[in-house]
Amino acid sequence: MEPTDTSHAHENCLALFEKLSEYIDRELDAPTCRDIEAHIRACKPCQVCFGTLKQTVDLCKGLENRKVPETFQLKLKNAISDLMQKPPGQTALK
Repeated sequence: MEPTDTSHAHENCLALFEKLSEYIDRELDAPTCRDIEAHIRACKPCQVCFGTLKQTVDLCKGLENRKVPETFQLKLKNAISDLMQKPPGQTALK
């Protein structure tokens, strides 16, 4: 498939998207990586998606690590605990 070919099955894009973070983090086996690379070469939307995700990951890696304030940690833990205790469908945050 040529890079300009837009007639391929885009359901493959969804399968690729599910593995893109693992691909960027180099957590996939070589055959899977080759499949992803071939798809990205042939699919302009996935090229854009990959490029954007890769840029985001690179930017995040460059950020300094900062400790979250204790009060925020406590609020977050309490909110998660509250959500875990509610039945499905009643999990809206306030």
